[in-house]
Amino acid sequence: MSHEHWEKQASNWAAWARTPDFDAYWKYAPAFFELVPHPHGRTLEVGCGEGRVTRDLARRGHRVVAVDATAQLIKLARDADTTSNYIRCDAAALPFAAASFDLVVFYNSLMDVDDMDGSVREAGRVLRPGGHMCVCVTHPIADAGRFESREADAAFVIKDRYLGPRRWLELPVERDGLRMDFSGWAYPLEAYFSALERAGLVIEAVREPRIDDPMITTDPSEERWRRIPNFLMWRAVKAR
Repeated sequence: MSHEHWEKQASNWAAWARTPDFDAYWKYAPAFFELVPHPHGRTLEVGCGEGRVTRDLARRGHRVVAVDATAQLIKLARDADTTSNYIRCDAAALPFAAASFDLVVFYNSLMDVDDMDGSVREAGRVLRPGGHMCVCVTHPIADAGRFESREADAAFVIKDRYLGPRRWLELPVERDGLRMDFSGWAYPLEAYFSALERAGLVIEAVREPRIDDPMITTDPSEERWRRIPNFLMWRAVKAR
């Protein structure tokens, strides 16, 4: 179960996520927030983790309710932010009335929940007609394969398969004294967009941010990521 994994990794993730300029969020989040509508009504973040996206939404004027299935992450989020409302629940069983939010955000959480389709359906249920869903996920192509080395011209190889959901457990990552064990699901584009269709959501905008965009900087060792996208972002709207 995803939440069991994240309970074990909560303190590691908080240290990882809260270290400035440490992971990809600090480079790619500006591209995501360009997709997010201006504050209006109520915003829900699903899979908030330790709360950094919620805090950034609040700084931009959003009135946020944030949810996560992991008790320790919810506690860490509450301790860091007394402004927003943090609730522990399953993303596929949201404790909110239908049509009660104007915006739902999933930032790198939709691939971590155990029921992606159900989570999208629930997000659609709690959105008001005309409300938006903004999502960032690791890109389905990046999830499907690996570079053979860290060289700029290294081949990117898909050894297994792209189609169909795939559960993955990443080996422990250690850098600059911090450690994280990552775990999640990988889906093809059709799985994400079919879930949106069933939930009555229509795509308005899609982004595959490139590391040569002005808002994203990188070191030479990451040069290979200029050739394929690392993340997929979209904004969808609930049909009126």
